[in-house]
Amino acid sequence: MNLYKVMLVDDEEEAREAIAGCINWEEIGYSVVAKADNGEDALEKAEQCAPDVVLTDIHMPFMDGLTFCRRLKEIMPDVRIIIFSGYDEFEYAQEAVRLGAEEYILKPINSEELIRVFLKIRERLDEDFDRRHNIERLRKFYEESLPVLKEQFMVGLLEGHLTVEQIQRGPQDYGISLEDAFYTTGVLEIEEDTQNMQPLNPGLLGISLKNLTQERLEGSGNYICINYLGTVVVIAGFKSTQEHKGFIARMDQICKLARKQYGLDTSAGIGRVYGNVRDIPRSFAEAREAVGYRILMPGDQAIYIDDVEPRNSEVLTIDEDLMRKLITEIKVGDAASLKEAVNEVTGHLKKLSASMPQLRLYCTEIIIELTRVAVTYRLEANWESTKELLDKIDRFHSFDEIAEWLSELCGRLQEAIGAERLGATRLLGEKAEAFIREHYADSSLNVDMLCSHLGVGTTYFSTVFKKETGMNFVAYLTRVRMEEAVRLLQETDEKSYVIAGMVGYEEPTYFSYVFKKQFGTSPAKYRQKKA
Repeated sequence: MNLYKVMLVDDEEEAREAIAGCINWEEIGYSVVAKADNGEDALEKAEQCAPDVVLTDIHMPFMDGLTFCRRLKEIMPDVRIIIFSGYDEFEYAQEAVRLGAEEYILKPINSEELIRVFLKIRERLDEDFDRRHNIERLRKFYEESLPVLKEQFMVGLLEGHLTVEQIQRGPQDYGISLEDAFYTTGVLEIEEDTQNMQPLNPGLLGISLKNLTQERLEGSGNYICINYLGTVVVIAGFKSTQEHKGFIARMDQICKLARKQYGLDTSAGIGRVYGNVRDIPRSFAEAREAVGYRILMPGDQAIYIDDVEPRNSEVLTIDEDLMRKLITEIKVGDAASLKEAVNEVTGHLKKLSASMPQLRLYCTEIIIELTRVAVTYRLEANWESTKELLDKIDRFHSFDEIAEWLSELCGRLQEAIGAERLGATRLLGEKAEAFIREHYADSSLNVDMLCSHLGVGTTYFSTVFKKETGMNFVAYLTRVRMEEAVRLLQETDEKSYVIAGMVGYEEPTYFSYVFKKQFGTSPAKYRQKKA
């Protein structure tokens, strides 16, 4: 039986433990995965464990239950909420229903009543689960959602095969809106390993992911979703370039939902924003390039092209699939996968039975592409000039010499890119730490402010920062603030509420709560012990 995840929120530990122990959760299809004593703590834990149901009190310190529910629904709209309280007041029940609460019950909680409520909610969760996993429904959706002419139009638009007249006729012929001021493209790709673990065939998995994507984007802007060669492609139209950031965040959420609902390891690549619908193919190529970096980063997230490649990078236009694969392996592969790609290229050349002059001409094309990559990553200082490389080609006398040269050249470029990328992420981590230590006293400091200063996306920053420091932004900021609070307690006579403001906490009570959680004692008692 599928166990749904439950989080309990109550400021009284005795009450939380009583609820947790009053019924056999597994017997009714649930598992208690988290407990919290206030709304602030509950929000952080909810993002970590993604509960299906939250049972929360109304009256709690720092953030009351209704405010907590409102903020929780903003980030997790599908979570089921049960509100309980010792206050039988009608306005609480009204507000709870308005916020989408499943039930409003009164303390003291009766175990039989609690079981009844959770069994009712489980029926709804089961219905939702069955609806999303019903193979026949997915098959029907697949047949109804792919009108041939519309699909051909969208593929032609992505690949850049349409004339200006055809693009202009698209809205009239297919009911597609192409009147926005700006456009970008996103590509959602499922890892092959997780595809093989699913009972559905790849086609139905793609439709399932497309269905999820459409549901999550519906009502938030002008989005067109299609299935394209095993991926889901989203064309997004904006009135302002500022909407691009929100699009990246929504695509990131879709990746995480695909993991939760279908068990799929899904990554998204996001292209740049352009001011003309005819530039959609360029953004599409960038999105496909970005999603290729998924093997370097944790799964289930969106990757924006500007976060992983320099702004002046160029999209490869070479038609040969083998060359495209070779460049990809140089950028994001390991030594073994690069060796395989080189062997495929040299094997192809060998089958051509070309003359040495013809082989040298082909190698010249390879040099141009590799040099283009080296320039993109600003590796000119460690890269031979085009003239030097061409001179080497003129001295080749056998196919084996060419194969050895190509393997060595590609290997050097791969190592140089890896070293440059490692240095860039380390520098980003150092800049972030310096900014936090300089602005920790600002109570409004958040990850969006930091990322705006650094000029990177929040998803990419979070991945890099966790890798470099071993903790997330909130944990690191809290540690810095607590270190400074300890110093002020030991070296000054300032009151605790003054120190709270000095280290970035507007609410002294919450400062004391965080301090006690960190050190096991209040600020005042800590000062007494160290005196």
